Amino acid sequence: MTEETTKIDTLPNIEEDQFPPISADALFDAPRATHPPRILMLYGSLRERSYSRLATEEAARILRRLGAEVRIFNPSGLPLPDSTSADHPKVQELRELSLWSEAQVWCSPERHGSMTGIMKAQIDWLPLSLGGVRPTQGRTLAVMQVCGGSQSFNAVNQLRILGRWMRMFTIPNQSSVAKAFNEFDAEGRMKPSPYYNRIVDVMEELVKFTLLLRDRVDYLTDRYSERVESAEAVSRRVNQRTQ
Repeated sequence: MTEETTKIDTLPNIEEDQFPPISADALFDAPRATHPPRILMLYGSLRERSYSRLATEEAARILRRLGAEVRIFNPSGLPLPDSTSADHPKVQELRELSLWSEAQVWCSPERHGSMTGIMKAQIDWLPLSLGGVRPTQGRTLAVMQVCGGSQSFNAVNQLRILGRWMRMFTIPNQSSVAKAFNEFDAEGRMKPSPYYNRIVDVMEELVKFTLLLRDRVDYLTDRYSERVESAEAVSRRVNQRTQ
């Protein structure tokens, strides 16, 4: 190694005790959980015949066939964000389900070129941190939308942005069902179609990524900046006690 290379590789701003090498053991030899993947599903409409709910229920059937444990949150009765305290029963239910989950599916109708307010309200009630625990960080996420007209991707694109903001692992595949009113029968079951096949694809991918990542979440989401901040907080607390 040349002197010039040594100078380039010098990192004077790094706190060395908070910057260990990447651990192959933590990535590849993590103990494996054996319980079914726990998946929370959110949908974005309160209509009696809600196509986002019907698509969610169809996806839930696929997930259960793939061995997952599924819970669907009913947003009816959820108050608007900041209109009441977080002690509201529906808010508590949503937050507890998010903490329980290892993966989530978000399915929204597209309304005025965007996700619905009902969809956004559910996500807005989920804090990034809750008593030192993060209800969404490190969870895998699949995004879906239903359209009243031709196929669009506005809602799923926005849901991807939200997923990143909530520190989730959003899988590459996604589903957008065009003219959803044509895709379900009178009993609310989805008809055979390429749209149905895509939902199967997305749910398969979600389960695979969840099984791959869930045992490594703590290590994958362990951040240098947060380790430094935590070390500084501990140092200040210790110094205060010794003064």
